[in-house]
Amino acid sequence: IYNYKKEKGKIKMENLSQKVISLLKEDARYSAKQIAIMLGESESVIKTEIERLENSGVIFKYTALINDEENLENKVEALIEVKVAPKKLLGFDAIAEELSCFSQVKSLYLMSGGFDLAVFIEGKSLKDIARFVSEKLSTMDAVLSTATHFILKKYKIEGVVAKSENDTQRLAVQP
Repeated sequence: IYNYKKEKGKIKMENLSQKVISLLKEDARYSAKQIAIMLGESESVIKTEIERLENSGVIFKYTALINDEENLENKVEALIEVKVAPKKLLGFDAIAEELSCFSQVKSLYLMSGGFDLAVFIEGKSLKDIARFVSEKLSTMDAVLSTATHFILKKYKIEGVVAKSENDTQRLAVQP
């Protein structure tokens, strides 16, 4: 479903799907009725569009952003950079598929630069993360090297500044 606008003598097509996606990325709790009001569309058109986006796999999950500083659950998160030897005829996809099967892996990205994959994992402790790297990740034939970085504090999550009620204002040091 498209909306058309005239801009500087040209007709510009604005995709309703992108507007709906943008609003849901802003806040997944928006109802179809709220989105319809914001976009000046009927609720049925928006419901149909959201269903289409879900069925096509464009929207594949709704989730909440959690401020771990305020959450009482103790867990450790790490970014592991992984250098691999791509598998013949399968490239990086086969390795990524294998890594995706581990429950500790929360996000996995193919990257440019010194390492090939960025693997975000979650564990109960530093030892749990170390065990994952030494017993699972490093034992894979395709893995050439790894670099583990522990996430100490999150300042911004998915575009939202993570502020804690426990944060105190730092006073400026006067000379």
